[in-house]
Formats: sequence, structure tokens, C-alpha cells
Amino acid sequence: MKPIWIVDDDRSIRWVLERALAKASLPCRAFAQAQEVLTALEAETPQVLVSDIRMPGVSGIGLLQTVKQRYPSLPVIIMTAFSDLDSAVSAFQGGAFEYLPKPFDVDKAVALIRRAVDESLRDAGPDEPAGEVPEILGQAPAMHEVFRAIGRLSQSSVTVLITGESGTGKEVVARALHRHSTRADKPFIALNMAAIPRDLLESELFGHERGAFTGAQALRRGRFEQAEAGTLFLDEIGDMPAELQTRLLRVLSDGYFYRVGGHQPLRADVRVIAATHQNLDERVKQGLFREDLYHRLNVIRLRLPPLRERHEDIPLLARHFLARSARELGVETKRLSPEAAERIAQLPFPGNVRQLENLCHWLTVLAPAQLVQVSDLPDELQHEGGTPIGAAPAAASSPAPMPSAVVVAAPPDDAIAASWTDLLAADVERLMHQGTEAVIDELTRDFESTVIRTALKLTQGRRIEAAARLGLGRNTITRKIQSLGLES
Repeated sequence: MKPIWIVDDDRSIRWVLERALAKASLPCRAFAQAQEVLTALEAETPQVLVSDIRMPGVSGIGLLQTVKQRYPSLPVIIMTAFSDLDSAVSAFQGGAFEYLPKPFDVDKAVALIRRAVDESLRDAGPDEPAGEVPEILGQAPAMHEVFRAIGRLSQSSVTVLITGESGTGKEVVARALHRHSTRADKPFIALNMAAIPRDLLESELFGHERGAFTGAQALRRGRFEQAEAGTLFLDEIGDMPAELQTRLLRVLSDGYFYRVGGHQPLRADVRVIAATHQNLDERVKQGLFREDLYHRLNVIRLRLPPLRERHEDIPLLARHFLARSARELGVETKRLSPEAAERIAQLPFPGNVRQLENLCHWLTVLAPAQLVQVSDLPDELQHEGGTPIGAAPAAASSPAPMPSAVVVAAPPDDAIAASWTDLLAADVERLMHQGTEAVIDELTRDFESTVIRTALKLTQGRRIEAAARLGLGRNTITRKIQSLGLES
């Protein structure tokens, strides 16, 4: 093994690290200035480089940039007594392996250096094959049924209803249906029923004439007109208001619609693909969804399996999302160790594919090494029963089974715990009944204390990282820690 190089203008720091590494049987070479390192690099390279950030002449950040240009795979640990957010951001933007604030625990510093050595000794492994990435990834039998359905529907303009839990990729499938249809060269227009205010939804869908209502200063084409000759994707169709269900039914029945405030019928040459995570059969029984519209939409039903039914696809999807996150951020792609990949593959992922994507983005940003170990995962995922980052509670109702291929019922919930907002409401009621003054001040203090204490626990007390993940400034979190009495 090649030696670890230490560069710091502080002689005492060099002495401490040299002795600690010698005790750990790790070869070491020390430098007082960055320029000495640059000169030595012309003849040899270290196993790991540990550099101070503020030194006379070339700074640690400047050294980091030069080293990463010449030797991108060489792990560089940046250390500094100036524990500010700018230094941390500069170090990580430059490709640092890890950021080590002074004063540091010597044993932890040696453990970090050992980890960097392990990373540098590990083979990079085969690169992912180049080429065009498939629009939908999956090898599980349940996904094969989805692929077959897309193929069979490629020459048809029939209405399709896509069902599946939140995060399963319903819009991705809708776009695939469009791209493989005879309308592929025409517009694909998407509208989420749950994301548009109820009083604006009619205008969004059908457009409006000038002067149709206050503020309608010009004619506006709605989504049906924008999707002319193409595909209109109506997401979360189960949330469509009852009055609009009637108008949509008429369009699907006779192919004509009116703009809001208009009197001239307009023809709609549009293929409609709808999607929902709700059980429309139940909503029909409850009187919340028109039965005749349901049958109009439910010509072909395509059910997307939740991720828990396609665990074999998780490693493939994780590699894809890690590569995509790296491209978006302009960094080297992280890789999962076999142990980390196995751990992730065992997780339930109630948030499905979207949740896995969020986890991979988190790892790309915050995992210190290129090879992700189980210890790099969020704390809540490192033990059995953990729930991945970004998890959402499973829907209370599952989509109705599709009449054709692969029907697997979602497991029923034995109990639904009260959400934190329900508990908060109960606490507000309790305090007000007790006659407590300044209730909001007391609850705000409790809220901030809980959030900051939890963030510090997850970041192992690293205030800068906790502040960044909470969206707070360094000075702000320090001030709040002091005012809330969290110093201990």
C-alpha cells in the first residue's frame, strides 16, 4: 500500500496524525505546504491525501482542485479549524471524500482515513453499459405484463385507466403509451386533478372565452385543445369534482366540448389516459364518482405493481437513479456495496419507485465515499424495520384489481395511527382548555426543539450538516440551539 500524505502548515497536527497513523500501521508522509505536495505528485501518488484547507500559498481547496483534475479517483480529506458552511460546500463541490473539522477526535480521524484507504483499494467495478436507457425499467414478471400491455395498445387510441399506488410511475407509463402510439408526433399534455384549485380546474381543462369571468381578459385554450390530435393524461382522476365529471363524460361520449363562457362547440380529437391511486369502484359506491364516467374510462385498465411486488427490480432501479442523480449534479456516480444493495432490496418502500429515487438522490449528495456502505444509509434504514427516506403512509384504499393479468392484493392495514397533525390538534385543544397563554409560542418552541434535536441525532451532532438539511443558516441553528437549551 502507498503512504497516506498529510499536508498542514501546523506542525503539531502533522505530528499527531503521523503518530496516530504509525500506531495504526498505516504508512505516512507529511508536508508543510501544498506546493510541496504538487511537486511530489510529479513522481508518485499517495493512497489518500489529507489536507488542511487554509495554508500559506496554495490553499487546500486549490490543491483539491488540482489533484482531482489529475487523479479523480484519489480520495482527499479536507480538514480545517474554520468550521463554516462555505468551507464545507467548497470542499464537497471540489470532490472531497470527507470534511474533517478541527479539533477532531484522533481515533475518528484514523477511522475516516482507513475508510478512504479501503475506497482507494477497491476496484471501481465494471461501468454501466453505455447506450440509451429504457424508458421503463423492470425485470419482474409483474412488469412484463405492463410491457405487453403497452405493446398491444401501441396501434390503438382506446381510453386507458392506469391504477397503482402513489409513486409507482403512472405518468411514466402514460408517456410510454403515447410514445408508442400512432399519435407519438403530436402533443402529450398532462393535468393533475389534485394539484389545481377546484374553481380553476374547469378553465384549465376546457379553456375560457374572453370575459367569461372576472380576470378572463383574453381567450385561453384549455388542455383539450392543447392536446389536439395527441394524448391528454388526466392524473388523479378520482379527485375530479362531480360537476366536471359530467362535462368530461360528455366529451368522451360525443367528442365535443365548450370553453367556459363559450357557445361554439369544439371537437376534441384527443386520446384520454387517466390514472388514479384510489379505488374507483369504492368511490362509485360512495357516490363520489359517476358510474357512467367510470365505465367510459375503464375501457382498458392497466395496474402498476407496487415496488414491494418487484423487489428484484430494486438494484436495477437504484443503479439507474444513482447514475441519473450523478449526471444532474455533475459528480461521479455512486455505487452500492453488495451489503447496501441487499439492505435496500429488503426495504418495503411504501413510497414506491419515487421513494427509491429520492433515496438515491440523497446518497449521491451525502454519502461520503463512491462505494456506498450500509453505514452510509440514513440511520433509520440501517436496522431491520427501518423506513426509507421520503416515505409516505400507504394509501388507506388500494386500487381495484385489473380483470386481466397479475392481480396481487395489497395487504390490509391492521390499524392506522394518528398523524402528527392530529396529535398536534389534540395538544392545542388540551392547552387551550387548561387556559395556557401564548399557546403558539410554547408549541413552536417544542416543534423547533424536536426537529433540531432529531436532525443533530441523525447527523451525529454535525451542526453544519444538520443546518444544511433543515434549510437553516449556520448562525441560525447555533442561535436556536442556544436559545432552546440544546447545548447538552
